[in-house]
Amino acid sequence: MATIIGLTGGIASGKSTVSKMFKELRIVVIDADMVAREVVEVGEEAYNKIVEVFGNEIIHEDRTINREKLGSIIFKDEVKREKLNTIVHPAVRNRMNDLKNNYIENGEKTIVLDIPLLFESKLTHLVDKIILVYVDPDVQKSRLMKRNGLTTDAAMARIRSQMPLEDKIPLADAVINNNGTISETFEQLKQILQIWKLL
Repeated sequence: MATIIGLTGGIASGKSTVSKMFKELRIVVIDADMVAREVVEVGEEAYNKIVEVFGNEIIHEDRTINREKLGSIIFKDEVKREKLNTIVHPAVRNRMNDLKNNYIENGEKTIVLDIPLLFESKLTHLVDKIILVYVDPDVQKSRLMKRNGLTTDAAMARIRSQMPLEDKIPLADAVINNNGTISETFEQLKQILQIWKLL
């Protein structure tokens, strides 16, 4: 039986860094964000539905979706964000499930589903164990501002669009505190995997 680990966090919490660490440990990672990009490529079913709902103003001249334009619409409007989620989430879920089953058939013993909104999207039933990558709110805000070149207000709007990281702590099986150095984070990950007898 394969063990399915859900890896989650919040925007700018360092989840991608931990995802890379899994790969360094030769553990397969299925990245929900990457899958989400694939399912909205031109011609995909989800792409067609998005254009139908949000109109042609959210697409570039080459017909690809203008993420910034779509993002600016949904970050401010919960109803529209929900509408987008009902199109994208099922498509992502199905594609991730197919990938997971392929890896299991190929004999993988541990598979990581990297899902930023694991709790918000109510996808915990897809995984056996959950690792949360946690940072303090101030660290999260300053990393996001630096990474995306955002103002304080813009950064806070994005952070507030997600469930607070501290509310996710009791829902996770293990928490990696990512306020420190990369090597400290890596040590925590290895320790968790050793405790779970997956390393």
